[in-house]
Amino acid sequence: MTDFDYCIIGGGVIGLACAYELSHHGSVLLLEQNNRFGAETSSRNSEVIHAGLYYAPGSLKERLCIEGKQRLYRFCENFDVPHKAIGKLIVAPESGQEQLTQLLRKGRNLRIPLQSLDQQQLQDMEPQVRGYVALYSPTTGIIDSHSYMERLAQQAEQRGALLLKHSRVVSASERDNGWQIEVCSMDGVSSIRCAALVNAAGLQAQKMAHALGIKESRIPKLYLCRGHYFSYQSKNPFRHLIYPLPEKNLAGLGIHATLDLGNQLRFGPDTEYLSDDTPDYRVDPALAPTFARAIQRYFPGLKEQHLQPDYAGIRPKLHTKHETAADFNIQRPDNSAPAVHLFGIESPGLTASLAIGTFVTEMLQK
Repeated sequence: MTDFDYCIIGGGVIGLACAYELSHHGSVLLLEQNNRFGAETSSRNSEVIHAGLYYAPGSLKERLCIEGKQRLYRFCENFDVPHKAIGKLIVAPESGQEQLTQLLRKGRNLRIPLQSLDQQQLQDMEPQVRGYVALYSPTTGIIDSHSYMERLAQQAEQRGALLLKHSRVVSASERDNGWQIEVCSMDGVSSIRCAALVNAAGLQAQKMAHALGIKESRIPKLYLCRGHYFSYQSKNPFRHLIYPLPEKNLAGLGIHATLDLGNQLRFGPDTEYLSDDTPDYRVDPALAPTFARAIQRYFPGLKEQHLQPDYAGIRPKLHTKHETAADFNIQRPDNSAPAVHLFGIESPGLTASLAIGTFVTEMLQK
């Protein structure tokens, strides 16, 4: 006998999306160690619904982002999640024309709606933006990620899922072709049995995989990468998201301009690889000049004094800053009780979340 069909470790957007999808197929328990869902990576990002343009051909990031974008928009419409497809401009100087052309060709091959803009067309759309050429992505949007996670939780609970906060996994071991999990909560330590397990622990996924006895060779090395954001303390001049050309190796998408649903403008994130595995979410005001120089390449009217430190997020990367961007690593070890481990779920994880939930469900049902 088991207490639950599925146990999910981690209550960020990926764990909640897995709970939503798996609750269609059996009983679900989700364990989150913090006092709220999405307290780490899921609540410290740009809240952008990506079109799926940037990722390696045939990669999980590309496939799940494109599939997930369509499903996310439908979910938002069906469950009243605040969102808006405001569109994105990818802006390039004259020297970046070839790179922009390659992005346009790639997008069209993927049937992603894109429009090529010359300098005058760009000025007509965003008079304060400087660039020689640009791409317009009309299906890029923004979302209230907190409302989205609340709706995922509500829908999963309506199907009988049990979602627990303040619940930390102390240990887990295989038993009778399933799992026995010791959980520490505010009520003490309890033992729970489940048939299958999902490791969606985000920044802690590698540590959790070690605790679950996964072979060392199957666990990818984690590189924590901090991204800072600065808010703009003046009148917002933009109607769209503004992105520079993506950085080499996709360490990041460059310090871009994003809007929230309240029309507040902020800039970020940058990319800072951390030397230890202790997340630090402070934003150093001394970064403002570096941000200003990067932003002024496409927004020359920016004044540094209008930048105010806002927040930072930590991305669980699987590559160094000198390596090609790694794909999502989602695996089901074949030498253990049923389990799926999710490593390196950074951007476009929010956009891809529902597609990831379905992907995990299908892996567990094979």
